[in-house]
Amino acid sequence: MTQTIEKTVREIAAECPASVRVFEQLGIDYCCGGKKSLQEACAAAQVPLDQAVGLLQEAELGTRVPAPDSWLAAPLDALTAHIVQKHHAYVRQEIPRLQALLHKVVSKHAAVHPELSGIQQQFELLAQELTPHMMKEEYVLFPYIEQLVEARLSDGPLPGSCFGTVRRPIAAMAAEHDGAGDLLRELRHLSNNYAIPAGVCPTFAAVYRGLEEFEADLHQHIHLENNILFPRAIELEQEA
Repeated sequence: MTQTIEKTVREIAAECPASVRVFEQLGIDYCCGGKKSLQEACAAAQVPLDQAVGLLQEAELGTRVPAPDSWLAAPLDALTAHIVQKHHAYVRQEIPRLQALLHKVVSKHAAVHPELSGIQQQFELLAQELTPHMMKEEYVLFPYIEQLVEARLSDGPLPGSCFGTVRRPIAAMAAEHDGAGDLLRELRHLSNNYAIPAGVCPTFAAVYRGLEEFEADLHQHIHLENNILFPRAIELEQEA
């Protein structure tokens, strides 16, 4: 704990990217004021030091402990709930955060780093695709899958739908996943694999790290749907 307190906020942000969210949550300046020690920064922001240290330890632990991957046998309604509560919530939280950071960085650094404008444009396209995509899953596809589970458990009839078979919305969602994957690849290309240029400010670095984390979460998100949820839903409908 003493070592963390004595480190500068900038050092902590560099060593543990997840700490950036903690600093933003607490209103601690990790950019211009990043040379302060954590203790000094907490005092300046009027944040209890113990609270900051606890949140930072949780953030660091979260990057080290992998989530369990036992969804091949879990009930499908549990899987849809997990996707909504973990991955959809993450996307909704991160989109406005990254949009704000990108706006700030583009306004200050695009003249020297013109690739930032392209990165901002591609991320906006990704956000525009993901927002309605998640709504369609939450209000159409996932409820139907959950009704399939109920029908199977009660030996009841197939639920009614406006799309006939679950294969149709699944095909549409999978196609949209492909589009999101293309945008992720373009973001990685424009950012040179998220290699942080030398000498940039912590906010610039936070953008690249945040986008890379966003990509990693979306990859896991799409994996759970394309490779586990969708095939199992099709099989469940066929069995019913």
